[in-house]
Amino acid sequence: MSSSPTFSSFVTIFMFLFFLNLPFSNSQLPIKATIRRAPRQLSVNYYAKSCPQVESLVGSVTSNMYKEAPASGPATIRLFFHDCFVEGCDGSILISSKAGSKELAEKDAEDNKDIAKEAFEGINKAKAIVESKCPGVVSCADILAIATRNFVHLVGGPYYEVKKGRWDGKLSKASRVHQNLPQSNSTVDQLLKLFSSKGLTSEDLVVLSGAHTIGFAHCKQFVNRIYNYKGTKKPDPYMDPRLFKALKMSCPQYGGNVDIVAPFDVTTPFSFDNAYYGNLEAKLGLLASDQALSLDPRTKPLVQELAKDKHKFFQAFADAMEKMGGIGVKRGRKHGEFRKDCTMHHV
Repeated sequence: MSSSPTFSSFVTIFMFLFFLNLPFSNSQLPIKATIRRAPRQLSVNYYAKSCPQVESLVGSVTSNMYKEAPASGPATIRLFFHDCFVEGCDGSILISSKAGSKELAEKDAEDNKDIAKEAFEGINKAKAIVESKCPGVVSCADILAIATRNFVHLVGGPYYEVKKGRWDGKLSKASRVHQNLPQSNSTVDQLLKLFSSKGLTSEDLVVLSGAHTIGFAHCKQFVNRIYNYKGTKKPDPYMDPRLFKALKMSCPQYGGNVDIVAPFDVTTPFSFDNAYYGNLEAKLGLLASDQALSLDPRTKPLVQELAKDKHKFFQAFADAMEKMGGIGVKRGRKHGEFRKDCTMHHV
């Protein structure tokens, strides 16, 4: 998921739909999903007494943000992923770098620079409202988790209960980001190793990759697939010719518009559904790391299953989001804090 699409970017998106000659759909009924797994230290009712209105307060912000800036949806989901994979789900990605500091904060790492600013703004707005009603009680990490669920639901995905109780992390270093995030050209071996290091399985990898059912990527993330796949100076052979044609028109090898983006899901780019998996089967995956999931025998069977069954994907995605939301949870003052301003450490 990438930054806010410009007008020219949306032209690109509809060029995709034209050249691929594929149906466009934006209709999707939300499906409720039941969560099975849950980190022991978190609970749905964590703020039942201290801030019972936290869900509605965050919800008022996310619904307005989605109406005013639809890109805030996929951007916030991406923000949550990037937060959880680096130092755990502790809101450390929200901290701003200090002027004169020797090291930048996570937010300013290269891998996070193109996350739409609306995602950060939305969390800050939600935090401000929550602080006005429940000062010093709700962590930024929990607000980000709630907002992410809200956006998943707003774009047509499953609604699931968010377990809360995370403290905000004290550590935020840009140098920790790159090696802890999946890359657009990661191999399945690399992805499995990374996910395993977070306590996640191959199933979690395939299911969580389904977040690419919405959102966009900049040309730089897939340009090598068009012109120099694995150093061959040829396009990726596992790419549908129609997709290749559309990508080539939008993303020249050199000197292109850096703001141009393409949808991860070229068939239903604005709907949270299971079309992402069918696209992979049809060689319509945008990133090499996505397409690889349909080729590797360890991940291909689940790609095929989820392409056929939207309900199964929704249930599995809600379950995997709950599991991911428990990565590296901070508790206690030794490792955590409750920030009043998500961009600054508590003083």
